[in-house]
Amino acid sequence: MSGDGLGGAGDRPPAGVTVRSAERADLLGVFRVEKAVFTQPWPFAAFEKLLDAPAFLVADGAGTDRGSGDDGVAAGDVLGYVVGDLTPNHGRDIGHVKDIAVRPAAQGQGLGRTLLRRALYVLAGDGASVVKLEVRESNHRAQSLYADEGFDPARRIPRYYADGEAAFVMLLDVDEWARGDDADPA
Repeated sequence: MSGDGLGGAGDRPPAGVTVRSAERADLLGVFRVEKAVFTQPWPFAAFEKLLDAPAFLVADGAGTDRGSGDDGVAAGDVLGYVVGDLTPNHGRDIGHVKDIAVRPAAQGQGLGRTLLRRALYVLAGDGASVVKLEVRESNHRAQSLYADEGFDPARRIPRYYADGEAAFVMLLDVDEWARGDDADPA
């Protein structure tokens, strides 16, 4: 495992897609994907504030037909993104995957998994020993992805979201994940 976010073979994005650190020029595309995917999207300013987060990554589809907006999302070349940061915690730093989304026309191609794995590599390389995230209780597809990657439900928070829906907090032991990832090069 390396701190450069390159990951293993299972982390390769689809052909023609590049996963890289987000830049200011990506923010409008990120925001448009956010609005297309979530019923309660983050405000644009939230992404501006997190631009320097270590694991704010975008999937760039420049040069592919995936960025054409055929799903009604004028997001330029941004096919998806993940936002992850790190909080120092007395030698057991905590990574936090704050947000992740893939534009509707690009879903189901493994891009969400690729973004998640790349963020985990970055957070691990920056010293995270555990990574947490919150997921809607009704979002079984995301819960399945997170469980496949080794996240375990830690607790349920009632009325976490503004619409009153509960969230599950899920945790990942980074060392355990890295051992499993090294053993499974898929």
